[in-house]
Amino acid sequence: MTTIGPSPWDPLPARLVQLVRESRSSSQFLSDATAAIYTAANATGVEVLIAEEGRWISLAKVGAAGRPPHDLVAEALDSNAICRRNRWTALPLPVPLLPLGRATAAALLICDGNLTDAIGTSTASLLAATWQLAYGQSRSLSQLRRLEKILEISRNWYQARDVSELLKRIAQAATELLHADRASIFLWDKTTHTLVGRPALGIETGELRIPDHSGVVGQVLKTGKPSAVNMAEKIDPVNRDVDRQTGYNTVTLLCVPLTSASGERFGVFEVLNKQDGPFTKEDEDGLVELANHAVVALQRTQQFESLVHRHRQLIDEQAAGIQLIGACDAIEALRSTIRRVANTDLAVLVLGENGTGKEVVAQMIHYLSSRRNEPFVAVNCAALAETLLESELFGHERGAFTDAHEARPGKFELAAGGTLFLDEIGDMSPSGQAKLLRVLEEKTIVRVGGSTPIPTEARIIAATNQDLAANVRAKQFRQDLFFRLNVVTLEMPPLRERDDDVQLLADHFLVIFSHKMGRKVPHLTASARKKLAIHSWPGNVRELRNVIERLVYLSSGSKIDAEDLGLALGSHSTAPALLDSDQTLGDATRQFQIEFIRHTIDQTRGNMTEAAERLGLHRSNLYRKMRQLDMEEQ
Repeated sequence: MTTIGPSPWDPLPARLVQLVRESRSSSQFLSDATAAIYTAANATGVEVLIAEEGRWISLAKVGAAGRPPHDLVAEALDSNAICRRNRWTALPLPVPLLPLGRATAAALLICDGNLTDAIGTSTASLLAATWQLAYGQSRSLSQLRRLEKILEISRNWYQARDVSELLKRIAQAATELLHADRASIFLWDKTTHTLVGRPALGIETGELRIPDHSGVVGQVLKTGKPSAVNMAEKIDPVNRDVDRQTGYNTVTLLCVPLTSASGERFGVFEVLNKQDGPFTKEDEDGLVELANHAVVALQRTQQFESLVHRHRQLIDEQAAGIQLIGACDAIEALRSTIRRVANTDLAVLVLGENGTGKEVVAQMIHYLSSRRNEPFVAVNCAALAETLLESELFGHERGAFTDAHEARPGKFELAAGGTLFLDEIGDMSPSGQAKLLRVLEEKTIVRVGGSTPIPTEARIIAATNQDLAANVRAKQFRQDLFFRLNVVTLEMPPLRERDDDVQLLADHFLVIFSHKMGRKVPHLTASARKKLAIHSWPGNVRELRNVIERLVYLSSGSKIDAEDLGLALGSHSTAPALLDSDQTLGDATRQFQIEFIRHTIDQTRGNMTEAAERLGLHRSNLYRKMRQLDMEEQ
């Protein structure tokens, strides 16, 4: 009885499956699989060949068996059967998709191998199947690595704040990922029917403009389908005008559309001249993936640029509305000082009666400085109750006190990088002064209920209608805080000392309020102007502004006469007028309170502390009452 021993071919299937599991790439698998077949066949040479554009390309080879008979390989592929000649056996491989990314013909060539037709057929099928598995696995791993790389790259894109910088980063990422020489992003300018490519090396302006129907990029824009070009092809679809402009020679090219999630096409993404051969299907998939992320980043950046542009427009409009109207010497000198100190970080103290325009000066300093695009935050220190001052200025954490249902930043944080205007600083409590001084010295704040120091870079401009130097001597204001705030002092002249500025301001307010109301600007008669000139204006510019606003809204003619002004010349003792008897008691009470408070403030020439004392109120309570009555704070 004859015993048949194990065949050297028996372990081959398990070995090839194991190689699939262990392989990191299809080329590695094919090399190891060829070696396994070489051992099983006890051959002198094994080689895997593919036919590519009329040439035979060796993908894997083990042993040295002389020059392989390519005509025998062609015969095996043509007949789709095993062919033998002398020492050689050629077996067609049924592999539909190879690592080059497209269908082609492949064959296994064995020299001096010990194999039957049955073993040869099964070996070829087994190699083809496991090779396909290895290729799929390799491609999945490659896609995963590529996606990880794309995500890593694209994270950096969102830090770009302008489109030009972003386009450079995207182009650089594409060249690194696909091992290409150059890359460009073409954005579609629909109004001019052009594609604008950036970055454009070799172009002096840094951007390349071509018709939106030109060359491969125009075709991809039109069809929305990727396109790859290999210069071995007989027809050259590349727009050579671009090469002539850039002085560059395009050999291989890959182009994909830039399409938003909503389907809107707004450009194309192009990479040129792969460094190690033609662009593959895998490269195309990678560029499509990269383009998808690029679209999102571009949209975000364009939206950001649009928001920045709109923000700057609003800032410019706001700055244009801040004007220091007047032609007297004091105002001209004030403008000159403002221009000199605006673009410094010096602390400024603005002194003057209520209504003279202290906040206008603070805003002018802000908008003339490099901080103009950052916030301008105003705080009325006199209107802050002692218990709320620290929370308002420095913020608080959730649960810091009974009503602190959520964390909230304070005015210092809100003004970060900009300007913090502390109005009525002379009315700040002693404990508030101490806390403010500490912040100004340390340039950090800590929220109420918190422990984390928060840096503050806000510029401080303070204002008051009080004589702070006298308050320091009277121990009512801290001397060290006074010195900290009083680096530059600006004094606002009262309106009664500004000569003909009353007329300029009146005309200015007439235009503003008439335009706001949508009516033709009325003109002031000579008698009205005389009455304006001789009035002492205890409420200063604010009083004049309020008078003109009432006139514009209540008068209907084309001119304003002296009788329309309703001003009590040379006297501030006139009590509030009798009220309309048709009002309800509630409306009459409210109107009386408004008139009485205004009358008291006028009598004290805008001194809110004295007005509050006459009314029997604390200063902060007076401000609270004025807010309840919808009165403009002084």
